[in-house]
Amino acid sequence: MKISLNLVMLVMVSTVFSQSEKAVNWLNFEQLEESLQVQPKKVFIDFYADWCSPCLKMQKEVFTDTLIIDLLNKDYYAVKMNVETKDTIYFGNQLFINKRLNKRNPIHQIPLLMARQKNKPFSLPALVFLDEKFQATARYFQYLNVKQLSKILSNQ
Repeated sequence: MKISLNLVMLVMVSTVFSQSEKAVNWLNFEQLEESLQVQPKKVFIDFYADWCSPCLKMQKEVFTDTLIIDLLNKDYYAVKMNVETKDTIYFGNQLFINKRLNKRNPIHQIPLLMARQKNKPFSLPALVFLDEKFQATARYFQYLNVKQLSKILSNQ
């Protein structure tokens, strides 16, 4: 009986701690479209790949910071997208696919449309900021630390 009571207490305590952890409310593009229809809001998009070490570093060090979490959750719809996804995405009455699935660097149409640099190959990390009307206001193609990203988020 004592062991099971201790086990129940341990589960309850771990549940309380896990629920109190803050995290960015990441959306996918379908959820973003629904959210924008209900309430227009600025948009932040993080394009990443599993092999991108600066992207992984941002995920671990920047997107877990409470200031960044608070700024994103309060002022933005935050979208995270793996650029190599095989998913077909329906957004804005259009279908978007990954036409490059069988090629080297199979980058999906959406990041190619939204995060391409003029006269340069596609690169990561790619961070895109949009206003309430879904117009791009800024694009960054580099690792941003907490201080840099918090300044950008506060000034957009």
